[in-house]
Amino acid sequence: MERGLWLLEQATTEPMARERNVRSGSAVLAAQLTLSATVALAVTIIWAATGMGYFWPMWVWFGLALALALPAGIHSAWAEPRGRLRRLAVHRTLSMIFSVSVVVIWALAGGGFFWPVFPILGLGLAFVAHAAAGSPHQRDLAGRVDELTRTRRGALDVQAAELRRIERDLHDGAQARLVALSMQLGRAEERLEDQPEAAALVRRAREEASAAIAELRDLARGIAPPVLADRGLVAAVEALAARSPSPVNVSAEVVHRGPPMVETAAYFVVAESLTNAAKHAPGAPVDIAIQESDATLVVEVADEGPGGADPAGSGLTGLRQRVEALDGALSVSSPVGRGTLVRAVLPCA
Repeated sequence: MERGLWLLEQATTEPMARERNVRSGSAVLAAQLTLSATVALAVTIIWAATGMGYFWPMWVWFGLALALALPAGIHSAWAEPRGRLRRLAVHRTLSMIFSVSVVVIWALAGGGFFWPVFPILGLGLAFVAHAAAGSPHQRDLAGRVDELTRTRRGALDVQAAELRRIERDLHDGAQARLVALSMQLGRAEERLEDQPEAAALVRRAREEASAAIAELRDLARGIAPPVLADRGLVAAVEALAARSPSPVNVSAEVVHRGPPMVETAAYFVVAESLTNAAKHAPGAPVDIAIQESDATLVVEVADEGPGGADPAGSGLTGLRQRVEALDGALSVSSPVGRGTLVRAVLPCA
């Protein structure tokens, strides 16, 4: 069980780690490309200023190109998932770079007998052997991760459906019975006008029933808001904004309804963010933006409060776990004195 949970955690966090590595590597490659172009131009100018003759800068160009191709190829291969696929991608990339390099060296050296055929053949055979030598354990591990991903999605679907069923049962069952009880107690109170003590007892019982109805309604709304199931995410968020004590502006660009579990996660991101804003920045304006783009749902809640929110707090940690369970990502930016921005990206394909 612990092994399965570890695999599941790796499957959800690995894409975000790869994305961060790709961004940082791209910046390094851009700087290296600029430096290489500057050096190539400098040696060409030196060659022209010293009487030209044999075009020796081509060897400098080749060295710069090789030094740039190696990290660029490895950077591209590193975007593959960790494990055998990444090792194969690195092997393939390096083999291609060295194959092209020996051909270029052969051409720059004047051609003649095409000796690069031997190292190219050796690199090709080595790659084929590597590709055919995948261990059964690695294949089983990849299959297990795929299985865990599928079963997790199914479990989340079942959980979302079960929560909606519980909400309906509370709304149509217990809540309806309490409303009927409250009405009957009201009628009983009217008939006991000539018995003040008994009427007072019935009145208190009716007030308790009304309080229980309110608590039950809040509980049902916290499990799965009816407006979310009936009218969708945008309507549910607008209802939250209408109940908020702070001025809230909602901007939504949503064409299709997402899976129920995605809509529920997005709803609670907004609900928790509004609760935190009302608690720590009462009266501060709040902007909510919901956008559907490229099979993802992006939810942003920004307030103009004092900032300084703790991303490791219990509320935000719970939101992060809820979002990451759907292969999404949640980020919190809250510099002191500059407000708070909560951003959730959820896959909705």
